This record gives sequence, structure tokens and C-alpha cells, in this order.
Amino acid sequence: MTNENATKVTENKTGTVQSVNIRFMAVTAMLSAVAFILMFLDFSVPVAPSFLKMDISELPALIAAFSMGPVSGVVVCLIKNLLHLTITSTGGVGELCNFLLGVAFVVPAGFIYRVKKTKKGAIAGALIGTVIMGVFSIPLNYFLTYPVYYNFMSEEVILTLYQAIVPSMKSILQCLVCFNMPFTMVKGLLSVIITMLVYKPLSPIIKGRN
Repeated sequence: MTNENATKVTENKTGTVQSVNIRFMAVTAMLSAVAFILMFLDFSVPVAPSFLKMDISELPALIAAFSMGPVSGVVVCLIKNLLHLTITSTGGVGELCNFLLGVAFVVPAGFIYRVKKTKKGAIAGALIGTVIMGVFSIPLNYFLTYPVYYNFMSEEVILTLYQAIVPSMKSILQCLVCFNMPFTMVKGLLSVIITMLVYKPLSPIIKGRN
């Protein structure tokens, strides 16, 4: 290979890398903005205390993890919560919890899909991520989130809110297992279902193939 040809190859590779990096940043930023907006579209459900809100703000992060890799999914989770810090009412602990749960969700999903890039691989990864996120929500809330919330609302008051729905609840830990874990998994499943419906038509656009 001549020096001229080698230079052209190097330039082509450099241009490709730059193009990929620009697309990664652009897509990640776009999905982060969508995730931030979706955080405002939360709602309560009758079978859970009013302070537990259902939303699908992890949906863009899951799409990012599938299309651009797990790192992109993590960045989406980070940016949406950094933006939400500007209007937080939880002193930042809610955003930290949301970020860590999002990471527990999208990282396993993204890695599994990277290894097995099929529909079954995507579903398996997303479902495993959902389970991990749900289980992780128990120690995260028990040791981090709720101890901070106790400064604003006593443990007894929070427990009473759970007992208003299921009187047999005896402790916060029991509430986290019976309410928060399944609630978190349902949130994950909603994102999984919507992702499975929209990912295929969106993927070529996100990856710049159209």
C-alpha cells in the first residue's frame, strides 16, 4: 500500500469514527430530552400509595442501550436526572434513586442485546434488566431513599399510607417487597413492551440508515 493510499484509509477511518461519535452524542442527547419530558407524565395507580408514581421515562434509555450501547443508556439516565435536579422536590435523593434504578435496568439489557442481537436477545435482556431493577429497588429504598424521606415524613406515617391499602403490612421492608418491587417491575415492563413495538421502525433512523 502506498503512502497516499494509507493516508486515505486513515482519513476514512477517522471520518467514520467522528461520524459515529457525533451520532452517538446527538442521539443520546435527543433521547435524554425525551426521557426528561416523560418524567413529567407520571401518574398514580390505585393499588399503590400516592407518592409512588408510574412513568415510562426509562423507555428512551432502553432504546439508547439497544441502539447505541449500554453507555448511551446510562448517559440518558444521568442527563435526565441532572436536568430534573433543577426542579427537584426530593433534595436530589429521588433523582439519585431514579438514576441507579435506571442503570440497573438498561445496563444488563444493553449488554445482553450486544451479545445476542436478536429479538429474543432483546426481550431476554430487557426482562432480566426489569427483574434486576425490581430486586435492587428494595435495598436502595430501604437503606438510601426512605431514611432521607423520614426527615420529612415519619416512618410511621409512611407505613400508614401502605396500610391504608393493605392493612396487614407490618414494616417498611415488607411494604418494599410487596409494593415497591412489583411496582418497579411493572414500570420496567411498560418500557419493555413499548420498546418492542417501536424499536424496529426507529432503529434505522437512530442509526442513520435512512
